[in-house]
Amino acid sequence: MENKLEIKSTKAFVVYILGFLFALHMTLPIYINSSFLSGFSSERFIGIIYSIGSIATILILVTIPEILRKFGRYKMISIFIILEFVSLLALSFFKSPTILILFFIFNLIAIVIIGFVIDLFLENISSDSKTGKIRGTFLTTVNVAWIISPLVTSFILTNGDYWKIYIASAVLLIPVFFITKHNLKNIKDSSYIKISFLKTIKEIWISKDIKNVFAVSFLMQFFFAWMVIYTPLYLHNQMGFDWKQIGVLFSVMLLPYILTELPLGKIADDRLGEKEIMSIGFIIMAISTGITSFINNNNFFLWMAILFITRIGASMVEIMSETYFFKKIDSSQIQIISVFRTAKPFAYVIGPVVATALLYFVEFKFIFMVLGFLMFYGLRFSLALKDTR
Repeated sequence: MENKLEIKSTKAFVVYILGFLFALHMTLPIYINSSFLSGFSSERFIGIIYSIGSIATILILVTIPEILRKFGRYKMISIFIILEFVSLLALSFFKSPTILILFFIFNLIAIVIIGFVIDLFLENISSDSKTGKIRGTFLTTVNVAWIISPLVTSFILTNGDYWKIYIASAVLLIPVFFITKHNLKNIKDSSYIKISFLKTIKEIWISKDIKNVFAVSFLMQFFFAWMVIYTPLYLHNQMGFDWKQIGVLFSVMLLPYILTELPLGKIADDRLGEKEIMSIGFIIMAISTGITSFINNNNFFLWMAILFITRIGASMVEIMSETYFFKKIDSSQIQIISVFRTAKPFAYVIGPVVATALLYFVEFKFIFMVLGFLMFYGLRFSLALKDTR
């Protein structure tokens, strides 16, 4: 028994390291992507590029269960790591807008699929009684990378040389590939239950709790989509912050993820239910995000404070939605996990389209007020959940 626990602990540590390196690779360019695209596309069309990439991602996520049954997790993650590496090199060196958009879309797809497979490895070593702790630890290590990356990006990025960021991101994929090859190759795949996509949707729809946590996840990802795409554009183009300032702002903004998610995961396991914490998180997100529309100056510390508060709320929603969902299912229910992970690409389809339409009618800054109102709507779903305790 102790030997099994030790093996699981070792595997968990490997997955945590893998998650950190992959997150660092992914987040280095994440806040400069929209500015990179704006170099050869209008601000309004940037959202459409994200939407196209997200639609393609959804189509692949729908077919993932069949691909996994045929090839297994290791082969699948290896293929997409290579695809991601090639995409980043293309973004670094090609100049044609058409080619850049194509490889940017490949990049969006590969990131989601690699993250999805890492999810499966993590779920494989989790138990329901420790889900909050394991997910909290994993998300904390991932979020350390999110905090470091804006500072690294601001240090590397000079004179709009975005290619340097994509090269650095590609280099970080090399240890990700070798860690996967040497540590995860022999982990046995789960016996994935074969269920049709339509039957999976029906199963989720019938399960009130799974349906509601999916809605929570979608709204959270909708929040992330708008903030990732439009906050750096707003701060850089409208407020006049340079990239070094933005790097510091984003690093401080993301601190709540490492300060709150692990302790909140433990609290959800041992003391409170998930829905109360989740609901408080939505309220904090809603109020603080709405306030950003009314900040009319570029006071550095004011922006630091308000962005920090938005992520206190977001971190509460993120860890509780992850903990709740993975307490309800296990790694064999691959169809349900794959549908749950479509929340992010769906948000990146719908969010930019809605924002693009709004920008024809309202000033840029007021899209954050609209986003704040939408976060209040999340209470309808979080309060409807039945706690796991």
